[in-house]
Amino acid sequence: MPMTVITLSKVSNSLKGDLSKWMQEIATGVYIGNFNSKVREKLWERIQDAIGTGEATISYPMRNELGYTFNTLNTRREIYDSDGIPLICFPLETEPIRDNEGIKEGFSNAGKFYKARKFAKNHNGEKKECYTFLDLETDGLNEHCNSIIEIGAVKVTQDSGILEYHSLLEYEGDLPKEITELTGISTELLKKEGRKVDTVLKEVLDFLEGTIIVGYNIAFDLRFLNSILQRNGMEILHNPSVDLMRIIKKEKPFQKNYKLETSLQSYGIQKEQLHRALEDAKLTYELATKVNEFHHRLP
Repeated sequence: MPMTVITLSKVSNSLKGDLSKWMQEIATGVYIGNFNSKVREKLWERIQDAIGTGEATISYPMRNELGYTFNTLNTRREIYDSDGIPLICFPLETEPIRDNEGIKEGFSNAGKFYKARKFAKNHNGEKKECYTFLDLETDGLNEHCNSIIEIGAVKVTQDSGILEYHSLLEYEGDLPKEITELTGISTELLKKEGRKVDTVLKEVLDFLEGTIIVGYNIAFDLRFLNSILQRNGMEILHNPSVDLMRIIKKEKPFQKNYKLETSLQSYGIQKEQLHRALEDAKLTYELATKVNEFHHRLP
């Protein structure tokens, strides 16, 4: 059977005890064992559940050019896939310059959720890239025949800190009951607070301009947004995008599923997904700050 090596530091004795049932501790915090992939996955799940603020790495055989692969939890080491070869990288980070300017106001009344921050420039004097975390609520799953009912976004910039955008959209007819039960958005709310689609789209395009769009399963949101842009005679988005879910799948290959709620718990975020656009965009941003392969990119 394939040999697996796991290293642990700053973890509970109960977790070490669990590993000792299947592996030998050949040095302090270094465990080695011979078992099948199902056992390995269960052990790694146990580590993810109990790791807390500790650190862990796992290495095991894989059919690639190196003959093995590895994963990490809560370490500064990052896994970079170079044409199928996993490499360990150590990101360079700049220290934030803290100021006392308080909170930057965004486009919504919820703009005080996060404290605005300014960060140092890179060594070459250029600004870091700007990211916008986007989330939509829709009345169905088909972008060709369903509608967007709510848009929320959180923009992370070097110069302006955290900015937010939120809007409900006008809606014809009655919202499906299951959508109201899931989101808490009712037909009455949309009739009262829903805004004209073309106005919202112009604001969203302005808010997203020049940014990298980030989301959880972002392809879904971009399909809907581009479809409604086309139907309203506007140019579709050409922004680069990042799917946080795909990064997490690489970083945590043994996670039991990749629903947003599961990933939040896996990274120690004990908050409920509300299925409201702005709140879920905030959760996606918070999750990104915990994901090893992404957090260092943020300005």
